[in-house]
Amino acid sequence: MSATCDFTLAELMIVAASEAWRGNGEVVASGLGVIPRLGASLAKLSHSPELLMTDSEAFLVEEPIPLGPRGDYVPKYSGYLSFERVFECVWGGRRHAMIGPTQVDRWGQTNLSCVGDYHKPKTAILGVRGLPGNSINHLNSFFVPNHNTRVFVSGEVDMVSGVGFKAERWPEGVRRDLMDIRLIVTDLCVMDFDGPERAVQVRSLHPGVSFEEVQEKTGFPLLKSPQLKETAHPTAEQLALIRRLDPHDYRGAAIKGNPAGIRAA
Repeated sequence: MSATCDFTLAELMIVAASEAWRGNGEVVASGLGVIPRLGASLAKLSHSPELLMTDSEAFLVEEPIPLGPRGDYVPKYSGYLSFERVFECVWGGRRHAMIGPTQVDRWGQTNLSCVGDYHKPKTAILGVRGLPGNSINHLNSFFVPNHNTRVFVSGEVDMVSGVGFKAERWPEGVRRDLMDIRLIVTDLCVMDFDGPERAVQVRSLHPGVSFEEVQEKTGFPLLKSPQLKETAHPTAEQLALIRRLDPHDYRGAAIKGNPAGIRAA
């Protein structure tokens, strides 16, 4: 596959996000938001054709559905996927979702509910939604469009909406082997929880970003992955697939200012 240098930061992040689903097997790939959804779709059309995709309504589809108005496009349905069956996938560990948490802490716990004291919050957000059940029984990854210390907090998240690796939060006897966190994709880097004792480590830096900048904008200590590298640039083939999946360029509004993938010095 050939490399190219004409790409946006959003497109770089879509390609990075697609790697979260590599090698997952036959699971439902759910990307929540423009970049995660395009990442899941790109994974299905490139390196992981065994992934299951939905039409976000009631059916499984043979190929990812493009974003926005469909024009002449006709979805290729392959099976019924009722709400009841979605829950079967969730509780059976047959799903991998990439979500956009408001806060993340060093243990991978996430907050979607409120900022500040729970009883007198500074800001009320979505509530926990389905995150407790989603996070405890299947794979998750995180997408953060603006990497800063308000998201990656110094202590514990203000309200634990999604479970992480903090042992004290788990009741005795509860199975912990069904949950895992695969990747964190941000506008600065890609991270994971594969360090010693599930410490957060930086596995790739986007072009023009230093490890020091990432650490400065993170509220807890980070490790460098032994394989730390620059985030892979999109290939011409990947960009063609992304443009097919997003014909109306919703990705152009996903990151503020739609910056270039390679930052100016």
